[in-house]
Amino acid sequence: MSEEALRRRLAWRQLPGWLGRIAGLGSLPSDSEEVRLRKSVLVLSSVLMATLAFVWVGTYSLLGLWLSAAIPFVYQLASAASIYAFARTHRYRLFRASQLWMSLVFPFFLQWSLGGFANSSAVSLWGFTCPVGALLFIGARQAVPWFVAFGALAAVSGAIDTTLAAGAPHVPGGVRVAFFALNILGVCTTAYVLLQYFVRARERALAELEVERAKSERLLLNVLPASVASRLKESDEVIADAFAAATVLFADIVDFTPLAQRLPPAEVVVLLDRVFAGWDGLAARHGVEKIKTIGDAYMVAGGLPTPREDHAEAIADMALEMEAEAERCATRRGLPLKVRIGIDTGPVVAGVIGRAKFIYDLWGDTVNTASRMESHGMPAAIQVTERAYEALRDRYELRQRGTIEVKGKGPMTTYLLLSRRVRVAGQTAGLVDGTRK
Repeated sequence: MSEEALRRRLAWRQLPGWLGRIAGLGSLPSDSEEVRLRKSVLVLSSVLMATLAFVWVGTYSLLGLWLSAAIPFVYQLASAASIYAFARTHRYRLFRASQLWMSLVFPFFLQWSLGGFANSSAVSLWGFTCPVGALLFIGARQAVPWFVAFGALAAVSGAIDTTLAAGAPHVPGGVRVAFFALNILGVCTTAYVLLQYFVRARERALAELEVERAKSERLLLNVLPASVASRLKESDEVIADAFAAATVLFADIVDFTPLAQRLPPAEVVVLLDRVFAGWDGLAARHGVEKIKTIGDAYMVAGGLPTPREDHAEAIADMALEMEAEAERCATRRGLPLKVRIGIDTGPVVAGVIGRAKFIYDLWGDTVNTASRMESHGMPAAIQVTERAYEALRDRYELRQRGTIEVKGKGPMTTYLLLSRRVRVAGQTAGLVDGTRK
């Protein structure tokens, strides 16, 4: 559990000492944050209502209305016994049901003993805290019977009100008015506080859910292109697309295996992370899609998942910057990294495979040939196929390497990508190895 989650979970303990101990009655270490909060709120609201009952007990005792004073007093005793039993047994459902029943029936008993709505100042309004509490502590569907029960008792009270009023004891007018104000204000305040609490809890939960959703979204976008991730969330169908023209690049750090054997494991990971993070930045800047990394190999493609006409140029521009980026990342360690790069252009198939650890991957002859261009290439060089040469020769300087034997492909004519051509005063000047042609 994170420090922030632990802080929220134990927030109720930050109440003043005795109040925090009361709020924690009946809670278990295994309780979830939500259950713990529900328990603490129910305990505190039960203690508050039992404490407020002293007003009715004291007032009606002074007026000599002993039966009416006894009803809230019995409620206090029963509520205290319920809280005590909950603290000992931790039986939350029994505690919750007992509190709901008492908050429902005792206000009506008190109203009937005082002679109806007018003489009791409509004290039965307190019974409305029962369905409100059920709504918040149990759930919307489970709260319906409690509201029906409250409505039935209110209807019965209305039916017998005339009979009760005929034998009503004398209650001074000032007391009746004061209790009208107290009942209305008390019930409304109780309902408002409970609703306020649960609305805030809901907003907090939604905010936390949004944070987690954003984290999940970022993680998903680290694995899949945005458009593919969107399709995956909307449908469970297999995602597979054919692209008639795309450019694939493979890059590999030369002699990285013996270098890794000389460095501590942590430094190997840090070095690779720096290099790949730098290349990720280049991919984002040039608008191409990183596909995956395998060990110290890096794969990127242009023209997918969103097709673009200049996919070959975008990949070529990135390739020309990758060596310098790798050297910059390794400068602090003084490690002269060399990068071997291979490029091919042509049709590919792209899609998402896997269920537990899915990946967006590419298949086809173009992918295999680009991989061969890298593995059969030279350090600090960018080797491209004849298809890639045809796509790049108008805007880039390339030099024919010659015909080489490529595993699985046979003899192939390949080229080395040297630089982008520089336009000067409406003319094109070639720049190869720092000199103009």
